[in-house]
Amino acid sequence: MQFEVWAPQADRVTLHCEGATRALERDPDRAGWWWGEEEARDGTRYGFALDDGPALPDPRSRRQPDGPDGLSAVVDHAGHAWHREWAGRPLPGAVLYELHVGTYTPEGTLDAAAERLGHLVELGVTHVELMPVSPFPGRHGWGYEGVSLWAVHEPYGGPEALKRFVDRAHELGLGVVLDVVHNHFGPSGNYLPVFGPYLTDTHQTPWGAAVNLDAPGSDEVRDYLVGSSLAWLRDYRIDGLRLDAVHALKDTRACHFLEELSTAVDALCAELGRPLSLIAESDLNDPRLITAREEGGLGLHAQWNDDFHHTLHTALTGESQGYYADFAHAPMAGLAKTLTGGYFHDGTYSSFRGRRHGRALDRTRVAAHRLLGYGQTHDQVGNRAQGDRLAATLSLGLLACAATLTLTAPFTPMLFMGEEWAASTPWQFFTDHTDPELADAVRRGRRREFAAHGWAEEDVPDPQDPATRERSCLDWSELGSEPHARVLAWYRRLIALRHEQPDLTDPDLADTRVAYDEQERWLAFRRGDVRVAVNLAKEPAAIPLGPRKADVLAAWEPVEAPGADGVLQVPGESAVVLLQG
Repeated sequence: MQFEVWAPQADRVTLHCEGATRALERDPDRAGWWWGEEEARDGTRYGFALDDGPALPDPRSRRQPDGPDGLSAVVDHAGHAWHREWAGRPLPGAVLYELHVGTYTPEGTLDAAAERLGHLVELGVTHVELMPVSPFPGRHGWGYEGVSLWAVHEPYGGPEALKRFVDRAHELGLGVVLDVVHNHFGPSGNYLPVFGPYLTDTHQTPWGAAVNLDAPGSDEVRDYLVGSSLAWLRDYRIDGLRLDAVHALKDTRACHFLEELSTAVDALCAELGRPLSLIAESDLNDPRLITAREEGGLGLHAQWNDDFHHTLHTALTGESQGYYADFAHAPMAGLAKTLTGGYFHDGTYSSFRGRRHGRALDRTRVAAHRLLGYGQTHDQVGNRAQGDRLAATLSLGLLACAATLTLTAPFTPMLFMGEEWAASTPWQFFTDHTDPELADAVRRGRRREFAAHGWAEEDVPDPQDPATRERSCLDWSELGSEPHARVLAWYRRLIALRHEQPDLTDPDLADTRVAYDEQERWLAFRRGDVRVAVNLAKEPAAIPLGPRKADVLAAWEPVEAPGADGVLQVPGESAVVLLQG
């Protein structure tokens, strides 16, 4: 087997493989690369020593059996027997479900999660979006401090468990999207800077020095990230990638890294003959992200739309702190703007940023499914001091309104695990750092952050306490009891309507028409022949829908179809979906 590694600053590189050592040779055709051959098989442990230093894990390691600090292991992807051929599942018409492996079940493994995928099929979901699975220190964590970007966290089950999960999902007709982190590397167990200039001080990010996308040596770093992305899609048959915080990818080169990545993924899509998707998390409100490369864009296929979340959240909760301040002044108007234009900030002034922000979408060119809409995500729940979900503070009626707006809006809807039954469990920030100093720094930093917002230190959960993770695990016994069963039935009905009514997946963003009353707190919108009405006020609302006859398709509380006057009487904190003839 041939071993190779990029180590441009080393004078000597030695392969340590199953107790044997071998000096590697410089590759005459690739600057900075070293290579050599040694007998190996699936599971063989190995590492690279630079200039007589200790053996370190391979930057392109496919497996870390002993965690980020241990030696790497060979993975023979060709040896896996897939049980199903898979033609793929495209993004248009999709319903995504964000899932964290470590808390989806008490076991916290991919195999345990796979056993619960039938629930998602019954719910009507089309794609599972896994939060990051790359190795990170300890057993439990969110996954955004991963290293070894080609490997799978061993406590989750390692590479074979991920393949079993994907195989099972595909067997059930579910696509799989994987969250990947290119904007920073984990602080613990990260040996990439020892091997080469993977980081650069040319730019700074919230995590320190930026990933090197445009300084000397960046060609290889970009290739490292692109290669990792293609490996997930090819070797694990993943259907798409969610790209974490792409606004933190600092790149001044003429061909942006994201354009290079989308070009490579589209080429792999053509080679494999199945759809592949790149979904960005971005706060830039820049339509170029999701505009085709031939039209001057970066060619990504979709992006998370926080503006929809923020307007919905402020309308439901009345919260106005931090970045919510921009949306809280007139939340019903904000909802109307996002439902029809995608972005709320489309060049408008942002008080949170102290400047104008964003750029308007061209609704005639950008399909609505390229924006993901959601009422809750891991970020928006987990980054609250106590990880409280909407269900912790809102009435069942308002939860039903949130679900209705999310699942009937023009965007590709995404749910956060457990919201479909109003899970009572919080989802808190938890870590399992093995470095005591780092663990203490994270603990103190978390408390300091929320103390600035008025939280008492003792009320902020300790991320390192195992109980914090345990509290965050879903309680599956809730599904059959009230009020959870009623909420679950409502989600199922709305998702079924989305699949049944073509107007609800119409990609024409410009076709949505909205009416609202800011003071009365109701909003109604039309998508083709489908009419949606929500009343966020406690008092009943009379909502004019027009003279055309309408039949009720779904209602949170019993309602009568509009009479000859076209007025729909909606109970307080309730939602209705209708079909006009």
